[in-house]
Amino acid sequence: MLCARAIPILVGLASFATAARAGTPSRGGMVPVLSIAKSENKNQVQYVIQLDDGCAPVGAAPVSAYWRMLQDGPTTTAPILSREVRAYGLASQTISSRDKSGGTVRVVLNALPRRPMTVETSRGSDGACRALAVLPIAGTLSHLFNVYVHLKWDGVDYVLLRGWSMDGSRLVSERIRE
Repeated sequence: MLCARAIPILVGLASFATAARAGTPSRGGMVPVLSIAKSENKNQVQYVIQLDDGCAPVGAAPVSAYWRMLQDGPTTTAPILSREVRAYGLASQTISSRDKSGGTVRVVLNALPRRPMTVETSRGSDGACRALAVLPIAGTLSHLFNVYVHLKWDGVDYVLLRGWSMDGSRLVSERIRE
């Protein structure tokens, strides 16, 4: 069951996957994983992963989230408030693997406790560290690139997940309703 407070988290996941492919950071540091957009306004929750110079996850809890306050400007950010953790926070994260060429982290969002994802990190052909969120979408293991939450006056109408099949041959999408 999808929690109404979990919808914004899903939207962020999608945006992060797109940002991760852009490979903005070149060597380690904070690398985008996904973002959640919602119908309410332009602001997004961004999820990032802290990576070392070898593109491996750093520390026991390398994934974190913050607000991109796009309504206030392209570079304005804000922390996730304690009252927002139920919707945008992480229920758990566990390092599954870590080596000199990357790693994997199993992540469960508070909003989607039954839909864990794996964040896979590696170095791209351009030398930039990459992070991709992998989870089933409509029964197909996919690289998540977009999460959109459509709100209604009393909560969440639906969450739309979109991604590419693992071989990159087709677009997959799934609409989740409460």
